[in-house]
Amino acid sequence: MVRLIQFACLFPVVYSNAALLADDGFVPKPNIVVILADDLGWGAVSYHSDFAETPNIDQFVASGIELDRFYVAPMCSPTRAGLMTGRYPIRFGLARAVIPPQRNFGLSVNERMLPELLAEAGYQKRGIFGKWHLGHHHRKWHPLSRGFTHFEGHYNGAIDYFDLTREGERDWHVGFEPSPKQGYATDLIADAACRFIEEAAEGEAPYFCYVPFNAPHSPFQAKPADVARYAQADKPTAEEKLKAMIWSMDQGIGRILKTIQQSGEAENTQIWILSDNGGVGRFDRNNQPLRGSKLTTFEGGTRVIATVRWPAQWKGERKLEQRIGYIDLLPTFLTSAGLDPKSVERPGRPLDGLPLNDLLADKTAELPDRDWYSYHGQAGEQKETISIHTADWKLIVVGPHIERNEIGPDHQLFLFEIGKDLLEKNNVANEHPQLVSQLTRKLIAHRSLQPATSVPTFGVGKQGFQPWQNWDIRRAGKSKDPP
Repeated sequence: MVRLIQFACLFPVVYSNAALLADDGFVPKPNIVVILADDLGWGAVSYHSDFAETPNIDQFVASGIELDRFYVAPMCSPTRAGLMTGRYPIRFGLARAVIPPQRNFGLSVNERMLPELLAEAGYQKRGIFGKWHLGHHHRKWHPLSRGFTHFEGHYNGAIDYFDLTREGERDWHVGFEPSPKQGYATDLIADAACRFIEEAAEGEAPYFCYVPFNAPHSPFQAKPADVARYAQADKPTAEEKLKAMIWSMDQGIGRILKTIQQSGEAENTQIWILSDNGGVGRFDRNNQPLRGSKLTTFEGGTRVIATVRWPAQWKGERKLEQRIGYIDLLPTFLTSAGLDPKSVERPGRPLDGLPLNDLLADKTAELPDRDWYSYHGQAGEQKETISIHTADWKLIVVGPHIERNEIGPDHQLFLFEIGKDLLEKNNVANEHPQLVSQLTRKLIAHRSLQPATSVPTFGVGKQGFQPWQNWDIRRAGKSKDPP
């Protein structure tokens, strides 16, 4: 791959497409870097509010493209699954709940994953650094079995940031093997990503780097020096620790961006920064002014901060308000790498996402009209939430499984004229019964996509579960494979 001129500073930078264009107009395949925060609320970035400090994210947004209406699943594992497949995770049973420590379940090996497809496009080095959360009871679900060539991080969510444990066992790994490394998890993730980028940039082929931080997900633990920035008393509050965790992650993101810049390949590196879902609801300003939070299908649970920069092809310093989201990333990456997303589809396994390349290149103002779905059922079939988002309307149904229960008094209905009411303040469900009925039929059809062998609800199997030593996947797999 063509090596690029190193720029003197990180921000601001003025880029020229001409530096990359050959005589025939060919542009080399870009490096692709995806930085995924965990539970970073809409109001938890300082370009949206003064709740927390995110100077590096803010500077990146200012120089790139702000994606103002970017949607994900309401929780961790489903968003990761959709990002890696370009498909709604309900299709392969990974929409209802996350994969907790005791869960003998993983992203189906019948699904073709992003790093596998990028390998076919010539991406020789494909690294993941941070939280996996897509299956850890069998080697077949390990990142190195799913197309990645490098892995450092943890299988479970919610690990201890300092001793790197979950359920009392260390959960830190390099490749297939447990690692004895010590340090604060956020720093270890940033360090590993920077090392990979430095090494990968020395090669001739483009690389893919996926950085799913665990921060600022609970437990709320921060380094003393970072907590000191926010603590008002000797015993810091959970909110002060959260702010310190966000600050620490932003500093790690800054180091990753600086490493890309110093590699000399910033202009032809496509970098995405986003959150996997909305912030938790216990902190009042975490998601404001959006309604709701993580684990809900209100905007505060599914509309997240997102931004992208690829100076060689996409003009920066602008904001897009088109509704897009996590399932669109895979087809966008494939198109950027010179592959036709349609060519990777299999019978009965269509992509749900759309390539965003023309939209981001400012070649089109809009994508084809499509409905957008969100679903969450982690607490059980009596307490599900599911939503459909059209160009003008958004319907949310909360209550028993809608495919098995007629809409009735046990359900809560919320209908918003979303084009005019993005903050979901005015529920007009009673005023539009026919529209509610029409949209509900679509929701029932979407809910019916979930196979019988989908991930169970969160608490199933927790009682009596004992993790194996160091979460060593080489020791795992003793339990029976899921059906």
